[in-house]
Amino acid sequence: MSENTGKIHFMLKSTPPRLTFHHDMTEEERAIMLKHIAYWTDKQKQGIALVFGPVLNPSAPHGLAIIEVDSEAQVPKLVDEDPAVIAGIMTTEFYPMKAVLPN
Repeated sequence: MSENTGKIHFMLKSTPPRLTFHHDMTEEERAIMLKHIAYWTDKQKQGIALVFGPVLNPSAPHGLAIIEVDSEAQVPKLVDEDPAVIAGIMTTEFYPMKAVLPN
């Protein structure tokens, strides 16, 4: 259980600019999304992002990440430094999560 790690968890939900974004992004948007993926891959290597990726719900597509941090104060900075958020093509909201992790 996560209580043993001293870390806290958050669910991040990133919303694209349009429902069809996954299929019709421009070259510029695609380049930004590659930076977005690289950013979260780096956070995964650091042990912050436990899992992340697109949720292909046709009526409400979005990105999802489960992150593990020392304090809630870290979360807005992680979101604000995301290249897709900086570029204004994703909006991200986050919520505390009572994660249950394998031992």
